[in-house]
Amino acid sequence: MTARVENANPTYAWLMVAVVFTISALAFGALGSISVFMKPLAAEFGWGRGQTSLGYTTISFSSAIFGILWGYVADRYGTRWFGVIAAIVMSFSLFMLSKQSSILEFYAYHFLFGAFGTAMATTPLYANVGFWFRSNPGLALGIAAAGGAVGQALVPYLSGLGITTFGWRETYQYLAVTYLIIALPIGFLIRESPWRERARLETDMEVREFPLSEVEVIVWISLAVIFCCNCMAVPIVHLVPMLTDQGNTLEYGARVLMILMLAGTLGRILGGKLADTLGALPTYMLMSFGQTISVFWFPHVEGTTALYLLAVFFGFTYSGVMSSILICTRMMVSARFAGRAMSITSFFGWGGMGIGGFLGGYYFDLTGDYIWSFGFASAAGVVNLILLALFYLRIKSCEEPSPGASYA
Repeated sequence: MTARVENANPTYAWLMVAVVFTISALAFGALGSISVFMKPLAAEFGWGRGQTSLGYTTISFSSAIFGILWGYVADRYGTRWFGVIAAIVMSFSLFMLSKQSSILEFYAYHFLFGAFGTAMATTPLYANVGFWFRSNPGLALGIAAAGGAVGQALVPYLSGLGITTFGWRETYQYLAVTYLIIALPIGFLIRESPWRERARLETDMEVREFPLSEVEVIVWISLAVIFCCNCMAVPIVHLVPMLTDQGNTLEYGARVLMILMLAGTLGRILGGKLADTLGALPTYMLMSFGQTISVFWFPHVEGTTALYLLAVFFGFTYSGVMSSILICTRMMVSARFAGRAMSITSFFGWGGMGIGGFLGGYYFDLTGDYIWSFGFASAAGVVNLILLALFYLRIKSCEEPSPGASYA
């Protein structure tokens, strides 16, 4: 089934999908680029891998903390100006990174990018998009979330080419100008979903039938998300450095990451569509299983073809996880709580990403290779799967025995 648009302007609903796709591509693209900038910055300033990886952790935690604030603002006042603010701050942060001269500046500008860039450009806008579509929103959310994968494919790859050609400072400057040119004009196109607008103003307009309370839903999803994001963060941050350690060029490493993320584009879209058909939670479990079994093999695989195939499989499944988390939250909470709900689960997701990115570098600094880093990622994926299975059983135990739809 296709998504049914909420209002009489279906064209604008899909325009919103396109706008959020683009803005989230830029937000996630800069996040993924940390892996490309890591070794040039470490070489110039003498930073360790764990120390440099904390830039990723800084973005993740600032996105997590401020995401809750912006989720509250979105539920109360809407997301009308979120894209404009995010565009300006992301561009400013990238430009200031070109001027950095210390690790504290590196952390400060990444904190700013996360707090007023990524935190505003992703979760609150996903919540908005999800409620432009009254039923079967998985495909629309999957397409919007696919922007993150496209950004993580193209921006790091182009950044790698820029670093090789111009140097890391000039590359940050080119990114800053490009982000402003692309994001600022389309930021003015953001409008709030009519359904969300009514939900904010009419407290008795929505009947929620999910068998668990909204609080319990958010607790279960948040716990699982910590570990699934630990799992996915390690290759996102450390795949390129690992490949260059093996004697490959920076361009080669960036190309592998690009292939991984392009596969992720398809994974987010098809993951969204699968969630409409199979159910959001079963899709989340299936995709989590795929990323858990594949992430372990990155340090062990040999040969370009095998590496590409592994990158495609991991990219597809990890990105399907990203879509599934959004759709689980969208389908299990009310419209007037959606911004806060997605922000809370994203808080734990960003936290998991930050911890996973840092520990990947920390284990490398301890051992001198990435075997323990990727082993840790796979173990975190197993914990995520256990929590999801328990969540599924909890939902089943609370469902009425009537022939109604199965929420799980």
